[in-house]
Amino acid sequence: MKLRILAVSVLVPAMALAAAACGGDSGETTGASGKKLKKVTLTLNWYPYGEHAPFYYGKKKGIYEKHGIDLEIKAGQGSQKTVQATGAGQTDFGWADTPALLAAVDKGMPIKSIGVFLQTTPASVQAFSSKNLKAPADLKGKKIAITAGDALSRTFPVFLKKNGLSESDVPLQNTDPAGKIAAVISGKADGLVGFANDQGPTVANKSGKPVSYLRYSDFGVNFFSNGLLVGERKLKSDKDLVKDMVAATSEAWTAAEADPAGAVASMAGASEQLPPTPVVAEQFKTTLTLLHTQATQGKAPGVNTEDDWKQTITLFQQTGVIGKAEAPSTYWSPQLAAQG
Repeated sequence: MKLRILAVSVLVPAMALAAAACGGDSGETTGASGKKLKKVTLTLNWYPYGEHAPFYYGKKKGIYEKHGIDLEIKAGQGSQKTVQATGAGQTDFGWADTPALLAAVDKGMPIKSIGVFLQTTPASVQAFSSKNLKAPADLKGKKIAITAGDALSRTFPVFLKKNGLSESDVPLQNTDPAGKIAAVISGKADGLVGFANDQGPTVANKSGKPVSYLRYSDFGVNFFSNGLLVGERKLKSDKDLVKDMVAATSEAWTAAEADPAGAVASMAGASEQLPPTPVVAEQFKTTLTLLHTQATQGKAPGVNTEDDWKQTITLFQQTGVIGKAEAPSTYWSPQLAAQG
């Protein structure tokens, strides 16, 4: 979520091949059951937080092992960097924001989505409940902290226009992601644009004050967020592993959804930067509200539809994130994505 910028540098072929050579197949291990497992790396979009609980839960419960995978989960440093590393073969799989994927493919990066899991965007305007922001109209004249160039700043004008506001109606304070939280807590900004399953619970925990949200998706603007990615080299060379990873991840998310307390507990010790347990729990609780669109209700996590992909692609072509809107299959591999 932490998209720093959406302009993606394309790695030259020689660099990509070199990185792929050192970052791809990393050998086999033997599981507790004696089963041979493939060592697999997954790089997240950021340091571990509540959204990532299903990966840790799936590993702890042996779901990945059941599918022949010895999973190593690595912290990321923003979706853009995760997309680049995945496309270059420096990690087997990535977990990153769909706008970053679209921008990378638009610039020629050899990478594909194998399933968006957060299909309702967590994008939102977040503020202390005392600010009394009940509807987009209440934003008029309020100073909102935002990070210039990321997917949320690109779509904020769309959100405003959709709800009868102009960009001049809402003063913006440009800052980095950490600065947005500080600006709200200090009172230098009335609110921030961020992800409802990330910053909001942290702000509430640090300040001791309740936080309210104006979610884009509640007011007419929705688009795909985080999902599972793989470089095209890995996609072509090891389709069976890709299928196993998709199946294991979908199963892990299903199991974590059924046991949220266990999923949150599985993250203990995941990172020195891990938020306090109540924050992780709130982050994961919110994440579970983002798994489907109307078209995928009742389906397994990670199952996407072509029409939902088209909606996201069209939006980001209109906002200038990508130059040309290609067919969904340019960005997404439905044959290897979750089914059912």
